[in-house]
Amino acid sequence: MKSILVTGGAGFLGSHLCERLLNEGNEVICLDNYFTGQKSNVVHLMDHPYFELVRHDVTAPFMVEVDEIYNLACPASPVHYQYNPIKTVKTSVMGAINMLGLAKRVKAKILQASTSEVYGDPEQHPQTESYWGHVNPIGPRACYDEGKRCAETLFVNYHQQNDVRIKIIRIFNTYGPRMHPNDGRVVSNFIVQALQGKDITIYGDGMQTRSFQYVDDLVEGMLRLMATPDEFTGPVNIGNPGEFTMLELAQKIIEQTASKSKIVFMPLPADDPMQRKPDISLAKKVLDWEPAIGLDEGLKKTISYFRTII
Repeated sequence: MKSILVTGGAGFLGSHLCERLLNEGNEVICLDNYFTGQKSNVVHLMDHPYFELVRHDVTAPFMVEVDEIYNLACPASPVHYQYNPIKTVKTSVMGAINMLGLAKRVKAKILQASTSEVYGDPEQHPQTESYWGHVNPIGPRACYDEGKRCAETLFVNYHQQNDVRIKIIRIFNTYGPRMHPNDGRVVSNFIVQALQGKDITIYGDGMQTRSFQYVDDLVEGMLRLMATPDEFTGPVNIGNPGEFTMLELAQKIIEQTASKSKIVFMPLPADDPMQRKPDISLAKKVLDWEPAIGLDEGLKKTISYFRTII
């Protein structure tokens, strides 16, 4: 049994990770300030004898004895991270400093949940880990993109200077049960609109592409990365290379929900990437990982979750 700290543990991704870590026989401390996380995401774990929920903000130091840390704390959808951009940068940067300081003191292994957003609006397709990205440092998404880029820098520096055992994972678009219904992400937006019979809003012409991975595949990738030898630090892309246009996604969701919704088009927001697709060769080679759940199967599970909350 390992003692594991998950920051942002009451969020969409964090709650699935906490659940999986408990199922594998670990002791889990879930840290969250409930800015976007919700207690309802982990309430079913509260009776577990080895689960502990702590209300805390990672921008302040936290003292605990643990073997491993998964640093997931940060709002991850544009609606939430643009609501308070200064807080978003502080969460990424101060949160990384505080968690790396903790890992250094207690000699814990630490994983940083980074993002495909570090690639910005990419000029390389698909994106490999060696690509430096094409990011606007003063644009509306910069608080998130640059916060995560800076966190990666801090992780590498702590590793080189203080021998902290680090892992960096770059997460591509992920969806599944417990997504926040108002997070403004495309999968949850389309499902909520379809279930409510409202118009489905597509920004731009609908030809921009995204790759969608189901949350269970991501959690599997995280655990495999954490289990790699210390000399492998990443970063490593974890995402589903199956690429879909926004229009295709909207049509799939209308079909699966048997919705009467119509598709309407709105202007594209600034700095919205036109395409996003991971090159997962490294994950296949080092982690023996690739996604197991296709979009149709994953959407089915996600839609049935949203039916219960709408």
